[in-house]
Amino acid sequence: MEALEAIVTRVSPQKLGEPGPTPQEFDRIIEAATTAPDHGRLKPWRFIMIAGAARSRLGDLMAASLLTREPATGEQRLQAEREKALRAPAIVVVVATPREGTAIPYIEQIVAVGAATQNLQLAAHALGYGAFWRTGALAYDRTVMDALGLAPGESIIGFIYIGSVALPGKPRSPVSTLPIGAWPE
Repeated sequence: MEALEAIVTRVSPQKLGEPGPTPQEFDRIIEAATTAPDHGRLKPWRFIMIAGAARSRLGDLMAASLLTREPATGEQRLQAEREKALRAPAIVVVVATPREGTAIPYIEQIVAVGAATQNLQLAAHALGYGAFWRTGALAYDRTVMDALGLAPGESIIGFIYIGSVALPGKPRSPVSTLPIGAWPE
């Protein structure tokens, strides 16, 4: 797929299914992610791949996180939370690993991780897969971060669900409807 076509046609699908990317395709997806603009070439990111049985373990972690935040949660809602980890054949947890003691400001490092995440989604799309980005309370739960092996100072930027598109996403609004202005002359 041509680059501009990939950029303007990528949308977050409503539903994903099997199959997910092959290991070789995941290598390409991660390679694309790591070519993001990165002032200082710090590579302030890392990626945690979750597939197969690990998705069920993530689902249990998601339910435990919800129960910690909302102790009165019933079993039906906990089961629904567990099943979120099964919404795609694979999940990539994007982790920001900002470097201290460099001339590169923290915000620039975080923006670089956002750019890497966008590249990851575009690469999945270019290979014929769908991807959607989720965060929510789970991404900010220290227990979840610890379970995933994040060090102090690292942050979850997103859980990127990747798989074959089972239900396409909603089309984007035409650019003519967006609030784009010009600097006055």
